[in-house]
Amino acid sequence: MTVVSEAATDNLDAAATKAKERSAIGVASGAHALHDGYTDLIYVLLPLWQAEFGIGFAALGLLRTCYSGTMAGLQIPSALLSERLGAPLVLAIGTALSGLGYLIAGASTGFTMLVVALLVGGLGSDIFPMSPALASLMLVVMPWQPVVAILGLAGLAAAAAIYWLMPRFAVEVAGAQKAEDKTAAAGPHPRSRFGFPLLLAIGMVDSGTRMGFLIFLPFILIAKGASLPTVGLALTLVFAGGAVGKLVCAFIGARIGVIGTVCLTEGLTTLGILAMLPLPLEAAMLLLPVIGIMLNGTSSVLYGSVPVLVEPEKRTRMFGIFYTGTIGSGAVSPALYGLIGDAFSVNIALCVVAGLCLLTLPLAIALRPALPEAAR
Repeated sequence: MTVVSEAATDNLDAAATKAKERSAIGVASGAHALHDGYTDLIYVLLPLWQAEFGIGFAALGLLRTCYSGTMAGLQIPSALLSERLGAPLVLAIGTALSGLGYLIAGASTGFTMLVVALLVGGLGSDIFPMSPALASLMLVVMPWQPVVAILGLAGLAAAAAIYWLMPRFAVEVAGAQKAEDKTAAAGPHPRSRFGFPLLLAIGMVDSGTRMGFLIFLPFILIAKGASLPTVGLALTLVFAGGAVGKLVCAFIGARIGVIGTVCLTEGLTTLGILAMLPLPLEAAMLLLPVIGIMLNGTSSVLYGSVPVLVEPEKRTRMFGIFYTGTIGSGAVSPALYGLIGDAFSVNIALCVVAGLCLLTLPLAIALRPALPEAAR
């Protein structure tokens, strides 16, 4: 083979690899949107389930805990399963389980069956937005059971599409090892012994705040006179703000550092949640995207700080621990805050959520010495 033909072959291989990468990104993004949609839809359904089955806030929080708790507990096992079976098959199985969970929910006639449905759905969503506003519009024209069943069938169809469309890649062991060796040469920051536990604690408080706020948001808005489509739109505004928050907080973090960003976003989150309570509906709707930016933006800065605080050979495991801890906190907190809502009121529960959010400030200050100067 001539040098020219070898170069041409290399170019064709590179082009084919790029095409497969673009296809993989497209399929993974679609799957991510579907799973996010399934997760977000729960908040729209909570008021309907409360009215249908006559359950309190603690029970509603337990339903959310079933979904998120399963996700948290299976983060590391699903990653190991993906290594054995391959990402396309595992992602397809997860999507099918999420769809099955919503099919079961659509057939639910009581609280116990809803718990089973959300456990199955959470199991599927553990493998990595159908818009809440769109789902709310569907709920206006038909009962919630057929809406949920339709969305469950969409998940089964998506699972088949994911399996057939997701490209397969050979594992580049040598390249991965070189990257690992290069990263290992940099080494961790010498004062990072207590850095990761502090970072994890901040992430857990942040996640608990986010889930605590979201579980009560529909009820706050309904008390202000919001209809079901308005609640769906409100949740969409929060999640859209959260997507923007990832970019905004990364930009802010590059300029004022991790500690400054955490203090800014968590402080504004507290103020935003408290401001929601007295505001009329229209003003509250305008505030929601800003709250979304603060609620979701902090996490991107926290995730990016994990590699700085742990040794290179432990990073994969520590990311698994970090995700398990933060998702687990987000799973448990709705049930705990629900108990407060039942015992006192939604407004009191949200004040507690806002107050506990401030715990991130002293934790962030304690984290500061563990970070390299450039990251502070």
